[in-house]
Amino acid sequence: MTRYPSMAGKHRDSDGRPPQHTWFYPPHLNQVFLKDLVELCKAGFGEIEMHLHHNHMEPFPDTSETLRRKIMQCIDDYSRHGIFCLPDGTRRFAFIHGDWSLDNACGDEVCGINNEIQILRECGCYADFTFPSLGRAQPRIVNEMYYAHDNPKKPKSYTWGKRVCAGRSNSLDLLMIQGIIGLRWKSRTHRFRPSIEASNLDEADYPFPGRIDFWINNAVRIFHKPEWLFIKLHTHGCREVDFEYLLGSYADQMYDYLETRYNDKDSYMLHYVTAREMYNIIKAAEAGENGNPNEYRDFEIKKYEYHGGAS
Repeated sequence: MTRYPSMAGKHRDSDGRPPQHTWFYPPHLNQVFLKDLVELCKAGFGEIEMHLHHNHMEPFPDTSETLRRKIMQCIDDYSRHGIFCLPDGTRRFAFIHGDWSLDNACGDEVCGINNEIQILRECGCYADFTFPSLGRAQPRIVNEMYYAHDNPKKPKSYTWGKRVCAGRSNSLDLLMIQGIIGLRWKSRTHRFRPSIEASNLDEADYPFPGRIDFWINNAVRIFHKPEWLFIKLHTHGCREVDFEYLLGSYADQMYDYLETRYNDKDSYMLHYVTAREMYNIIKAAEAGENGNPNEYRDFEIKKYEYHGGAS
C-alpha cells in the first residue's frame, strides 16, 4: 500500500499510465486485504481477478457442481467490493488456476475436474492467464494466444486450440493468454549454459536489461498483427523475500529500462496494461481494429466498478 504506489507512481508509459499490476487474489486467503487492493485499483495502479485453488482429495472431493459453487461464491464475495461488476450489471472475470492444474492437468489430487473450461465459460470467465508452467501442466502450444475447446470427458483439453488471428473472432471457446517460455543465453548466473525463461519475477529470477530484451524479441504476437507485442509476466504472489524485486529498486530499474529503451514513440510505444485490458486489446485486433492499442483498453469488458464495500 505504500511502496508500490511510491515506486510505480514515478513511471509512465506512452499513454501516461503508470505500471499496471493485476492481483489474481485467491478467495481462500483472508479477504480483508481486498479492501486495500481495491484502493490501489481505484488509484489507477491495477485490477483484481480470480485465482482459485481446489482439489479432489478426501474428505471433501470437488465435483463439477462444488467447483461451480466455489467460483460463484467467489464472484458474490468479491462483488461486494465492485470486483467483477460491469456497468451493465453483468459479472465477468479472468482466471488463474492454483498449482497450474487447469482442467485436471496435474491429476485428481490437485483438481479432479475434467470439464473445468466449460464451467469457467458458463460462470463468466473471459480468459485464462494460468500459463506458462515448467511442469506437466504446460500446454503443447507455446508462446501463442489461442482458444481452447473443452472435452468434458478428458483432462487438459486446453493443450491444443485455435490461435488468435487478427480479423477473426471466436466467442465459443476459452481464450488462453500465455506468457513467454523458452531458453535465453543472457543470464545473471549461467555463463556457458542457457537459462529457462518462464515469465516469472522473483528473487531468483529478477529482471535485468538482457532479460527484458529477450522479452521484447520473443514477445507473443497475434497472427496477421505482428506489430503488437504482448508480454505477460507473473509474480506468483508477493512474498516478503521478493519485495525488492517487485516493489523496490529492481522493479524501478526494470521500468526505467522499458521507458528509456522501448518507448521512443517511433520504433516502440510502451503500454502498461492489466489482464482485462490485454484481453480487450486482443479482441480489438480480432475485430480488425488498428492504430493505438490505448484506444481499446475497454473495448469489450469495461472496467470493474470498484467501491469500498463491506468488510
